[in-house]
Amino acid sequence: MYLWIWNFTEKIKMDLQTRKITFVQEFLKIQSEEVIIRLEKLLEKEKERMTVSDFSPITLEEFNKRIDQSLLDSQNDRLTENTDLTTEIQGWR
Repeated sequence: MYLWIWNFTEKIKMDLQTRKITFVQEFLKIQSEEVIIRLEKLLEKEKERMTVSDFSPITLEEFNKRIDQSLLDSQNDRLTENTDLTTEIQGWR
């Protein structure tokens, strides 16, 4: 049974990979800038939707714990200045 599940999973992956390759090949054939713009907008909208759906709400208890921890960090001077954080983030690129 495990072999069947593995083969099925691999088949799905291959099908997805094949579909993506086929999509990219068709995309490269498009000559209309209007169609490219519409596809770009659709892709951006889907990326935003996926990002939003990846977040799950936290409980009120967890929220309060995070607030308490933040207050403790502030009282114990465990903070990062905005300018320092901005500089650090720019180094990520």
